[in-house]
This record gives sequence, C-alpha cells and structure tokens, in this order.
Amino acid sequence: MSDMKELMKGMVGSFNPEAARVVDARVQLNASGEGGGPIILTIKDGQAGMAEGVADDPDVTLDVSVTDWAAIVNGELDPTRAYMTGKLKILGDIGLMMKFQRMFGR
Repeated sequence: MSDMKELMKGMVGSFNPEAARVVDARVQLNASGEGGGPIILTIKDGQAGMAEGVADDPDVTLDVSVTDWAAIVNGELDPTRAYMTGKLKILGDIGLMMKFQRMFGR
C-alpha cells in the first residue's frame, strides 16, 4: 500500500516550474484508506510544497482513496476516467486540475 505523504513528495520532486509560472493555488487532498489523511499542496512563485493538514479556503479540494491516487500518479488510472467514475471527486477549480499533468509530469 502506498502512503499519501510519499506520493506527494514524489509529485513535488517532479514539479515543472515552467508549467506553473503564473499559478498561485492551494490544493486540499483528502485521501482515504491506509496511509491517507489530509494534505495541502501549495503552488506559488514557480515552486510547489506540501504539508499535512487542512487548508483554509483552498482553490480546489480532491477526495480520493490512497490506492486510486497512487494509480493516477503512476499512470495506471487516467485522472479524467477516475473523475467520471467517481473515484476522484473535485470541488473547486477544475481548470487548475487540468494543468496538473503539465505541472507534475514525469
């Protein structure tokens, strides 16, 4: 089983600052299941960071299981398909989520 903190550290490590030059956002990830929990992903000034906890007034909130997030991050589950089938719930700025693949590409 994957751990959400480790998955997010990997994402932050693969961050592409060029794709996020004008992005200023806070993303709340609520991961259910073993190794889950609330994570805040901050994207600002061409940098990405993460912290455990709950963001005040996030730009977008994601609800997903750790297992499904691991599959999305590893390219085994298409994020659009995950959203359409209810495995990934998005509340807020969906446009920001569409930029995620460019900002956190492999």
